[in-house]
Amino acid sequence: MPNVIEPAADAAKNARYAVVVSEWNKAVTAKLADGAVATFKEAGVAEEGVDVVWVPGAWEIPVVAQRLADTCRYAGIVTLGAVIKGETAHDHWINHGVTDALMRIATEHSLPVLFGVLMCDTMEQALSRAGGAVGNKGVECAEAALRMAAILKALPTS
Repeated sequence: MPNVIEPAADAAKNARYAVVVSEWNKAVTAKLADGAVATFKEAGVAEEGVDVVWVPGAWEIPVVAQRLADTCRYAGIVTLGAVIKGETAHDHWINHGVTDALMRIATEHSLPVLFGVLMCDTMEQALSRAGGAVGNKGVECAEAALRMAAILKALPTS
């Protein structure tokens, strides 16, 4: 029988989480942020245990996530944004750069850096993922951050 490592039951207690949110498309991102913060609260994370940082756009998310990760204060970082396709390929390059940077930060720090940057063709699609018919990706990212923090807490460190 294999040894199954279960997530630590007390991982949310006394843990700090950060939420980095893009101001661009705020009609969408504010709903994502509200969902993430409410999820942390429901899980028992103290209000002062959640730091929210608003940045101008999705492109700026990684530099703030990097700075937060460097502090070693957080059990997880949730990143939220909404990049909506326009008439050019600009969205493609933003999405690619942000995705790569956040994955690098997560692996370099062994830290859950949750990717809640929506990449949609239309504003309607984005709103649907920010509390509409498809749910709230901010909630989903906060839930994943909590679970990953609990898993990492249960894993051996060396």
